[in-house]
Amino acid sequence: MPADTSRPRVLLLADDCNPEWPSLPVVGYKYARALAQVAQVTLATHVRNRANIEAAGDRLDVAYMDNEYIAAPLHRISRRLRGGDEVAWSTSMAFAYLPYLAFEREVWRHFSGALRAGDFDIVHRITPMSPTLPSFMAGRTPQPFVLGPLNGNLDWPRAFAAERTRERERLRTLRRAYRFLPYARRTQSRAACILAAFEHTRADLWAADPARVLMMPEIGFDPAIFHDRGAAPSGARGPDGRVHFLYAGRLVPYKLPELPLRAVAGSDLLRRHKLHVVGDGPERPRLEAIIREEGLEDCVTLEGRTDQAGVADWMRGCDVFVFPSIRELGAGVVIEAMASGMHCLVTDYGAPAALAAQGRGDRMPMAPFEDLVAGFRKAMERAATERERSARIASEGQAYAEAQFTWARKAEKTVGLYRALIEGAPLPALGYE
Repeated sequence: MPADTSRPRVLLLADDCNPEWPSLPVVGYKYARALAQVAQVTLATHVRNRANIEAAGDRLDVAYMDNEYIAAPLHRISRRLRGGDEVAWSTSMAFAYLPYLAFEREVWRHFSGALRAGDFDIVHRITPMSPTLPSFMAGRTPQPFVLGPLNGNLDWPRAFAAERTRERERLRTLRRAYRFLPYARRTQSRAACILAAFEHTRADLWAADPARVLMMPEIGFDPAIFHDRGAAPSGARGPDGRVHFLYAGRLVPYKLPELPLRAVAGSDLLRRHKLHVVGDGPERPRLEAIIREEGLEDCVTLEGRTDQAGVADWMRGCDVFVFPSIRELGAGVVIEAMASGMHCLVTDYGAPAALAAQGRGDRMPMAPFEDLVAGFRKAMERAATERERSARIASEGQAYAEAQFTWARKAEKTVGLYRALIEGAPLPALGYE
């Protein structure tokens, strides 16, 4: 009898999965929650996520794995070497290798009997998303094993060596060594399908069958939070007649939060408008010093850190999103800004460039810092003076976000993939190419 694929039975692996933690953990949680609406999902996640998942009250079927015997001491060492949690991402990934293998071994011990008994149709690892962290379970399960979306393999631009140093990315030069780690080759070669977020990641899937690699960014948004309902049309949101520019993100070197300040400082036109900087991080003292030195108190405000709903409020209240990050893997904040009806200005590199392509935003060519500042300054001035054009671009971006990136839409596409794998049919086009 053919399998019932109306609601596939899925074992989701999501070590990082937490509704209250930003970046990867909340992305993993929202994807898992969306999939649970359209499939029979059992979620295997780390015990550290238990309190927040249960407090969220989403009635997920969750099994909590405990690998703290190795994860806790290695996290402490990693954090000490990184000097905290804000920088040195490559160091974090290196120290996550053994704990993650231990996590999947715990999952295998817990579920191997159910997997062999055919209680699941699909096994899908949704986090971690780095291609450098292999899977212990890939190739062991009788069911098709889906991996991803994966995101990684974006090189540092040569013009920004200083920012790389301030990010403490010394281990980045050893990244390719992951290919020689145990389980690395078999993870890629034995996965039934690998979801790759962008082209920079697909290029890193060296052992995978290209026919088994589909494009799907990991990012998504909740339209109940990110929307433009109640906002004035783009270019007219501020009651003061000014164009309101927004930077939202961590204040860390690779995101170049000082760039929009420098752009405003060098333009009499932009000084008549307003730049809001939402976020916090180690670069904040530099930004405070720039504001004092350049006399930007009347046109630049550091708004501090806020929650997701707060970011959405800022996006509805501002006109133009300025996001100059020079090494952005996912750029979910760009899709959130688009969904909120903002005109996005980004650097033409990595995920932001792909998202803002085809008239969905303005992309500034990668260049040394001063030249990049000049490019953003020109684009910001044009947005301030050509408001109809700015509104048109915002509309294009919003339509794209709403059509492709709601969590519900992404879950529907993923279940279509599950059905194809269960039935032995050709893999479907997901629409993200």
